[in-house]
Amino acid sequence: MIGRQHRKWCVRLAVVLSLAGVASARTAATEHPVVLLWPDGAPRAVGAEDADRPSLTLYSLPVGAAPHSAVVVCPGGGYQALAMDHEGRQIAEWLNSLGIAAYILKYRLAPRYHHPVMMEDVQRAIRYVRAHAPAWEIAPQRIGVWGFSAGGHLASTAATHFDAGDATAADPIERVSSRPDFAILAYPVITCSEAFKHTGSCRNLLGENPDPKLADYMSNEKQVTAQTPPTFLFHTGDDPGVPVENSVAFYLALRKVGVPAELHVYQHGPHGVGLAQMYPILSSWPRRLADWLRAQGVLAAGN
Repeated sequence: MIGRQHRKWCVRLAVVLSLAGVASARTAATEHPVVLLWPDGAPRAVGAEDADRPSLTLYSLPVGAAPHSAVVVCPGGGYQALAMDHEGRQIAEWLNSLGIAAYILKYRLAPRYHHPVMMEDVQRAIRYVRAHAPAWEIAPQRIGVWGFSAGGHLASTAATHFDAGDATAADPIERVSSRPDFAILAYPVITCSEAFKHTGSCRNLLGENPDPKLADYMSNEKQVTAQTPPTFLFHTGDDPGVPVENSVAFYLALRKVGVPAELHVYQHGPHGVGLAQMYPILSSWPRRLADWLRAQGVLAAGN
């Protein structure tokens, strides 16, 4: 009896250990490298803590694939937190499933930081990915930015405040362009000067009483030009957090200067839904985005 019970216990233990091994393997498989945007310390850093070290979490594709598109992902959080799961990890995994590399940006936040630090972080992130395009098998002309809520403001900032790089810079990353080739804005904060602004995000970004000229400068609907990249926007009409007028204003500004744009406004829905997998109607919006990415040549027709 003791022998039989011992054998049963051993079998059960083996099963448990086997399952634990599988779980451990899955955990290892889901770990992704993290790289610092400035390994020797970020400009304007006020310390050397994790909060002072902007980074990218890499969701690269297997080596050997044809040159593919890439997206820098900017989670939201009102410029004081980062929704790294449903506006970061889930987004990167979705992009990977379509054959697009993804890089989640951890940018610096209030109250420790204010403008222009966040803008410099996203510009550096785009330069970093473009500078590593040959090694990561990325098409350097198909690097986009995707942001949610306040991260959408940051992404729209990248799409309207960029430069071609400094050819004389000692740092090779600073020599390349910070302009994204396309932008995706999900329920974004856009303005910091109009009545429909998101007060909390703008306060965290610009401080309590910003100069009106600075507020206008960071109201990205006022900064759109013909060089702003093609943009896809998603919002809900009764968003209780960030009014839909933000997306509408940006779309109209793009339309006015002839930049290709697509805007999807769903009649109802809460703020901060990410891919909206738990919402039967809203969950169709990523399919609209995938169609748009195909139309832009970002996504291969078979994906």
